[in-house]
Amino acid sequence: MTVPQSYLIVGGSSDIALILAESLLDEGHAVTLLARDAARCQALQDRGAELVQGDALDTELVQQAVQIAKDRGDGSIAGVAHLVGSLLIRPPHAVKLDAFNDVIHTNLSSAFLTLSTACKTMLRSGGGRLVFTSSVAASLGLVNHEAIAAAKGGIESMVRTAASTYSQRGIRVNAVAPGLTETRLASQILKSDSMRDAAVGMIPLKRINAPGEIASTMQWLLCDAPDNLTGQVFHLDGGMAKVRN
Repeated sequence: MTVPQSYLIVGGSSDIALILAESLLDEGHAVTLLARDAARCQALQDRGAELVQGDALDTELVQQAVQIAKDRGDGSIAGVAHLVGSLLIRPPHAVKLDAFNDVIHTNLSSAFLTLSTACKTMLRSGGGRLVFTSSVAASLGLVNHEAIAAAKGGIESMVRTAASTYSQRGIRVNAVAPGLTETRLASQILKSDSMRDAAVGMIPLKRINAPGEIASTMQWLLCDAPDNLTGQVFHLDGGMAKVRN
């Protein structure tokens, strides 16, 4: 029997986050969302999820979301998932520094803020689990992906280092690194048949991820993974980063 616990999802209105939140609610857990798009979270609120509306780079809002999740967990947070992302696919000579910095801040800085804020609570309560979202672009040289590769590569390095920092404090830190997934964020890549075919052609399994595949892996890492699993990046990319065919 599943023991109800409290979970926080940062970036809670993304396609994958919505599936993850619904699944956690199905298991009887308390779910708190930090999300910009309140309308997309309404159905989850109707089921009992708490919503903090706003940006994942807002320190006060992140602190508020962590506090709510802590209160709903009787003083502890079992797990935090960070699903904040953006996409910029252009060659470096066509990208201004401000645009590059936006990608870094949206992805990496928000991840650090979540890590820092959540760990303060987890240290006091005896531990917890954090799962971050990277990308296949962090480990594979993809044309015109310099900005997102830098941001997600930073997340992977941060995950490994944080896993070491908190290894003796009951905190487990991991990441998922999806390949191309059927989400709103990827719609610009998949908007034409020719672009979709080209993308699929790069994937050994010759198919695009379903968002539920990413969500279920994150839920496993949050709820069911063994305690000795930390500092790992799970490549959910149809073999793209490691397999050749």
